[in-house]
Amino acid sequence: MANSPQARKRARQAEKSRIRNAGQRSNLRTFVKKVIAAVRAGDKEQAQAAFKTAVPVIDSAVNKGLIHKNKAARSKSRLNDRLRAMA
Repeated sequence: MANSPQARKRARQAEKSRIRNAGQRSNLRTFVKKVIAAVRAGDKEQAQAAFKTAVPVIDSAVNKGLIHKNKAARSKSRLNDRLRAMA
């Protein structure tokens, strides 16, 4: 356990950010799963709509430092590949 006051404060801050990050990460995964589910269902219009809503969520995760920009680019690319494979 942290002993100095500044270490205690950093531990409190780390716990708050861990909880916030977990929620945001869960939200990100939910939007990605919606795209995948629509692709598997074969509903092209719903898949495209889900993709359009997922892209800003992925980009905001990068800005918040939740994921690396290359991971975001890879995720968007793979989702887009799945959409194009439906055609």
